[in-house]
Amino acid sequence: MESMNENAGAVLQESKVVIYLSVAAKIVVYVFLILGFAAAFAFLAGDLLALVPALAQNGALELIVQESCFLAGVLVAAFILLRWWDRLPFSDLGLSVKGRLKDFLWGTFVAFALYGIGFGVLYLSGEIKITGVQWDGANLLLMWIFMLLVAVTEETALRGFVLGRLLNAGVNRFMALFISAALFSLLHIFNPNFSLIAFLNILLAGLMLGASYIYTRNLWFPIALHLFWNWLQGPVLGFEVSGGQFGNTLLSLELPEKNIINGGAFGFEGSVVCTALMIIMTVIILKSASRQSSCDPCPHSAPEPGHAGE
Repeated sequence: MESMNENAGAVLQESKVVIYLSVAAKIVVYVFLILGFAAAFAFLAGDLLALVPALAQNGALELIVQESCFLAGVLVAAFILLRWWDRLPFSDLGLSVKGRLKDFLWGTFVAFALYGIGFGVLYLSGEIKITGVQWDGANLLLMWIFMLLVAVTEETALRGFVLGRLLNAGVNRFMALFISAALFSLLHIFNPNFSLIAFLNILLAGLMLGASYIYTRNLWFPIALHLFWNWLQGPVLGFEVSGGQFGNTLLSLELPEKNIINGGAFGFEGSVVCTALMIIMTVIILKSASRQSSCDPCPHSAPEPGHAGE
């Protein structure tokens, strides 16, 4: 009997290894498909920009066109793999909008709350100074559109596809969350002024953004949080966004000293204030999403039958 149990355990373990290797291969294929399709769309967009020189001369519009190409690559690659590999509908990514307005509004509120507290702490402590205010409504709108495209692109790829496939494969939801967050942080490793604290904070950002998804399997909360996190950080408040600068900003900031308190050249995401706020908010989101899931379970929140991962 003991021998039979050992054999059954070995078969189960081997089955899990096959499943995990399969999902890893799927993610690798997904990355290559994204790059291929995005390059093809960018080639076509280049012809469009050549026909309309005014688009190429506007930095914000050019960024929007480029990010639209990347988003198209992310969506087409996901559609192909879901349809012909997983035999699942496109809706499995978590982009369904029905009944999700409250999620979008909650994500928006969280972003404003985090930056209200973070900016307030840095300003009152003298770590940042406001040196000017410039109103450019058109640029703020264009950058909002660009940040929306970035948010939908990265959340669809990292949370909807990568995290979703890991959960469907039966990987423990918190391990899956950590893996997707680590990949999210590694994607920023070549950003300007990247550092250890920046890596840690973007990892924490990935945990925060994916915290609700492991229970709800819907992307509109993290999309809203991601969108307004980036938009408030850069175009509105004047910080660098993950080390990058995005033209005119509503506020012009001066850092008396670049350090890990104010984030230095990497922006707010390089600060220990950001670290503390994201840890607190991630815990709040996990508890809130877990409680909501237990009261109103999402049909996709649990691993598929036979993929016990908890």
